[in-house]
Amino acid sequence: MQQYLLSIHQPDGPTPPPEVLDGVMRKLDTLNADLKAAGAWVFAGGLHPPSTATVLRAGDGGIVVTDGPYTEGKEHLGGFTVITASDLDAALVWGGRLADAVAPLPVEVRPFRE
Repeated sequence: MQQYLLSIHQPDGPTPPPEVLDGVMRKLDTLNADLKAAGAWVFAGGLHPPSTATVLRAGDGGIVVTDGPYTEGKEHLGGFTVITASDLDAALVWGGRLADAVAPLPVEVRPFRE
């Protein structure tokens, strides 16, 4: 079985209000339960805002530490799920369910290197 990363990209800005976020979280709970029941769930997590990021770069003078995200952008990685699937088509089915749960946010499906 191949592992896939299902990554959720979200725009910069405040967390959606509870009347929006509560429905999304219910859909995610259902999806995660279905992934676990199917034996496809490996790991999932949401991330704090990009302002909490720290970037480390190795250089000639040692490690340089920079606060904030790696790149400035209007979107950032907001959360992710790692799954196992028999092939890309199966991973895309799970990715489609995730995209439906977090709509209108995009979801990227990418295989891990073996």
